[in-house]
Amino acid sequence: IFLKKNNIAHLSESNLAQIRGRTIGFIFQQFNLINTLSALENVTLPMLFQGVGKEERTEIAKRILESVDLGDRMHHKPTELSGGQQQRLCIARAIAVNPEVILMDEPCSALDPIATAKVEALIEELKGNYAIAIVTHSMQQAARISQKTAFFHLGELVELGDTTQIFTAPKEERTRDYITGRFG
Repeated sequence: IFLKKNNIAHLSESNLAQIRGRTIGFIFQQFNLINTLSALENVTLPMLFQGVGKEERTEIAKRILESVDLGDRMHHKPTELSGGQQQRLCIARAIAVNPEVILMDEPCSALDPIATAKVEALIEELKGNYAIAIVTHSMQQAARISQKTAFFHLGELVELGDTTQIFTAPKEERTRDYITGRFG
């Protein structure tokens, strides 16, 4: 894996941790929030590890929580939030250190359609500021929110292209079979 033309396979654990902390924001299928901390504290935590001062962390976190429509829930614990609110909190936490890349693993798989729509709208907003890679099994979601699509089968990259092309005129038979529901 290359990041900024550097093969990260050869980096030390310390350097990899710095990349994960500063360059990449992670959104997991399970929220991985710290349930003993408030929403505000969950968002400030990554900035603490980056050495951002307390007042600045708090101001940034408040601004981000407002931007993800959680300004009125910032003092609530994750267990006091709905699934959609928890996922938006995860997004807020991921962007707190202003990463270059956001990796999302099935970001809406546990959400109802209304919460999914809110998260997808937030993803659309974030596209202008971040490179976003989403892993999903939802063909409908991939078609709605992605610009480029890569189809993998059994660990092999089968096809990569513009989302419209992949979903309307795939070049590979396995891609066509998967997106039409013939297998998968």
